[in-house]
Amino acid sequence: MAKFTMKGKELEEIEKMSLEEFRKLLPARRSRTLKRGFTPSQKKLLENIRANPKKFHKTHCRDLLVIPEMVGVRIGIHSGKEYVSIDIKPEMLGYKLGEFVPTRKIVKHSAPGFGATKSSKFVPLK
Repeated sequence: MAKFTMKGKELEEIEKMSLEEFRKLLPARRSRTLKRGFTPSQKKLLENIRANPKKFHKTHCRDLLVIPEMVGVRIGIHSGKEYVSIDIKPEMLGYKLGEFVPTRKIVKHSAPGFGATKSSKFVPLK
């Protein structure tokens, strides 16, 4: 199994970096997000993770960037309806939490329902 690397740096090296150094590994938009700092709700979640990394943490902060100290933590991210459990992996570094939990359900239509017209009931055979 190959070791995880990000821009030539291994996970152990990335975990030892400060946030300022980690920020330089990210693309411009995400780097700027980290440069602005964390919101109060994001700070609270990070404090809870630092205090007890083994515990399951629930959050509505879908815009929080995954940073190195979050790797290995289990987080429940709100999808708008429920909390979806996610294990943070090294490959998720630099992405936002909301990218891993879709807010919309995929709609799969079945056969036409009651009251459908004759033309809409026609489905060509292939």
